[in-house]
Amino acid sequence: MSVRSADSLGGRAAVAGIGATEFSKDSGRSELKLAVEAVRAALDDAGLGPEDVDGLVTFTMDTSPEITVAQAAGIGDLSFFSRVHYGGGAACATVQQAAMAVATGVAEVVVCYRAFNERSGRRFGSGVQQREASAEGAALGWNLPFGLLTPASWVAMAAQRYLHVYGLKPEAFGHVAVAGRRHAARNPAAYFHGKPITLADHAASRWIVEPLRLLDCCQETDGGQAIVVTSAERARDLRCPPAVINAAAQGAGRAQEQMTSYYRDDLTGLPEMGVVARQLWRSSGLTPGEIDVGILYDHFTPFVLMQLEEFGFCAPGEAAGFVAADALPLNTHGGQLGEAYLHGMNGIAEGVRQIRGTSVNQVPGASRVLVTAGTGVPTSGLVLGTDGT
Repeated sequence: MSVRSADSLGGRAAVAGIGATEFSKDSGRSELKLAVEAVRAALDDAGLGPEDVDGLVTFTMDTSPEITVAQAAGIGDLSFFSRVHYGGGAACATVQQAAMAVATGVAEVVVCYRAFNERSGRRFGSGVQQREASAEGAALGWNLPFGLLTPASWVAMAAQRYLHVYGLKPEAFGHVAVAGRRHAARNPAAYFHGKPITLADHAASRWIVEPLRLLDCCQETDGGQAIVVTSAERARDLRCPPAVINAAAQGAGRAQEQMTSYYRDDLTGLPEMGVVARQLWRSSGLTPGEIDVGILYDHFTPFVLMQLEEFGFCAPGEAAGFVAADALPLNTHGGQLGEAYLHGMNGIAEGVRQIRGTSVNQVPGASRVLVTAGTGVPTSGLVLGTDGT
C-alpha cells in the first residue's frame, strides 16, 4: 500500500478464525496464559491446530513474546514474527502484516494476538508512569508540566477545540456512548451486558477532564483476543466462512505525535486516520455509502466522531447528528466503551462475525465492514468482506 497508489493485497488473504477469553476486571491468571487461551480458541474456531501455524504478530508494549507464546501454545517453527508499535493503533496493522506475509508466501497461517491484564495489572488509563527516556517521552514532556498526564487529558484538548469550532456542546459526544452501550446490553460477552444508558445518563456522569465525562471514556479490561489469517483460497476450505481482507492500511500524519499532536494547523480532525481512509477507499474501490457496518475504535467518544468525518461518512462537524440518526450501524459488539478494551482486537473479531452473519447484533446482509484501530497515534484500518466481494 502506498499513500499515492492502490496496492494488490486485497482479496489475497482472509481471517479464518477468531478466539477470545472472557472479558473481566480480574482474570486471575497471567497475560501469557490469556494469550495462549485466545490463540488456541482462534485456531479451534478455524479448524486448525498449533502445528499449522508458522507466523505470529502482536503489539509492542506486550509481555508475551512471540516465541514464548509459540512454545506455550505448542506451535513449532516460525518463518514470520512481527510486532507493531503505537498501542491501539497497531490493531488492524497486525492483520495487515499477517496478510502481507501470507500473500507473499512468507508464511501460510499467521495468528495475531493481544492479551493483557489491563485492569488488574498495568492500567493504560493511569497515564505516564516511570517512562524511560526516549524521543517519544520528550514530546510528551512538553505537555506534562501543564497537567496533561493521562490519555483523557490529551484527548480533551482536541475535543474542546472540536466543540468550539463547530459550536457544539459536550452532549454531542453522548450519542456515541449510548449507541455502544445499547449494543453491549445485548451482547453476553460484554462487560456492560444488560446495562444500556441514555443521553441523560451520559450528561449526568462525572467529569474526567472537561469536556470528557466518565461515559466518554472506555473501560479497562483483562482478557485476550486472537485472529487467524491465511490465504483466501485455504480459508474457503476451513470451518467457518472467510472474512476476506479487501483492503488494509497504516497511516501516520504530518507532525504526528503520540496523542499530543497539538502543533498541527487544525485540531478538529485525525490526519493519521485520513491517511488510512484514503488508502482503504483507493485499494478497495469502495465508497462510504457501500459500507454496511462500522467498527470504529472508541477509546474516547470524540475521536469516533472525527473518524466518521475523516472517512467521508459526513461533513466536518456533522458526525454527532450522523450517529444520532443511526445512519451507519456502529460498534455492534458494544465497542471498547461497552464490550471490552482489548486495544481494538475485539473490534476486528466483531467485524468477522458480521461478515459471517453470527453477531449478536447482526446487520442483515452485511458484506462490507470497516474496522479501525487506535486514534491520536499512528494507526491502521481494514475493510473486510464476504468471499467474492
